[in-house]
Formats: sequence, structure tokens, C-alpha cells
Amino acid sequence: LQHVAFGMMLKDGKKMSTRKGKVVLLADVLAEAIETAKRNIEEKNQALEQKELVARQVGVGAVIFNDLKNNRMNDIDFSLEQMMNFEGETGPYVQYTFARISSLLEKGEFKEQSITFEALGEYAWPVIQLLEQYPIIVQKSFEQADPSQIAKFSLHLSRAFNKYYAHTKILVEDEWKQMKLSFAFSVAIVLKDALSLLGISAPNKM
Repeated sequence: LQHVAFGMMLKDGKKMSTRKGKVVLLADVLAEAIETAKRNIEEKNQALEQKELVARQVGVGAVIFNDLKNNRMNDIDFSLEQMMNFEGETGPYVQYTFARISSLLEKGEFKEQSITFEALGEYAWPVIQLLEQYPIIVQKSFEQADPSQIAKFSLHLSRAFNKYYAHTKILVEDEWKQMKLSFAFSVAIVLKDALSLLGISAPNKM
């Protein structure tokens, strides 16, 4: 057996106390996170199928990710608003990146092909370097009982791919389209696996 030390969950920068009634119950947090995800879906994608399921996946995933992205020795300041942000260092940001790739693959009628670097362009290189590191990150995370390494990796990979996506026309009908989609598919595989190791679902649509 190994003792795994960890920090505290803070509220407004202060310790929670059951004796003083200063606590946030996990059941309430999950319910509020799911409700927040539902509101986001209604605002941004009313036509989404299985809204209830996706809201649960995003809401619960946001809470888990917020906990596990921090080094376990550090204290965590609880903020539901921050953890539900689709553009910050959050679970929904990683999930949204995966959903974006899933949408690209569907629109591009993806057919897997072997990839040449020439087809991908210069902005693919940081993504490739990260993909190569993934097995090492998983091994270190296991050996050090530190899931934050996987969470942080998924954020870095999401950012690198989104930068690639912003500078690369993937769905252009040319000889390299399926190679670029194959590259995106490889990123999706790793993002989904990283989220799975953290206990988080990866919805195909959000």
C-alpha cells in the first residue's frame, strides 16, 4: 500500500469546515455543473441530440478535470464558473476539441491514410512532438501517482491542435485532405484516451 498525500479544497480561498457549516457538497456541485452545461447547450446548440447525456458528460467531466488538473499536493480553490469555461484550462475545453475533430472527420468523410509531413504543414510539428510524448506522460503519471500530468498534457495537445486548425485548411478538396484528417484522427484518439484515464467521457458532439 502507498499513502498518497493531497491538498485541500478551498472555498473563496478559505478552508471548508463542517463544524462551521462552510462546505460545498459534491452532489450539489455535480447537479449545478450539469445544469450549467444544459444552459450552455441551449444557448449554443439547441439542435444537439441527447442533450441530457451530453450535459451530464460535460458537467461531471468539468468537476473531475478541475480536481485532477492540479498537482495533488496543491490546494484547490473551488470555482464552478471557472471550471465550466469552454476556453480556459478546463475539461469542457478538451472535450470541445475532441468534438470539433469528430465533426471534421464526419464532414470530410474520413478515410484513414498514411501521412507525410509535407501534407500537414509547419503548425503540425508541435502536435506531433506532443503525440510522441504521450506514452511517457502516462507512465510518469502512474509511477508518481499524479493524474495532473495527463490532464495538463491533454490541455497542451488541445491548444496545439487548435492552433494547427486555425492555420490549416483541413477540409479543402485536395490530394492531402485525407492525410490531414488522418492526422486529426490521431489527435482525437489520444485526447479520448487521456480523458478516459481521468474518468471523463468524450462526447462526439457538443
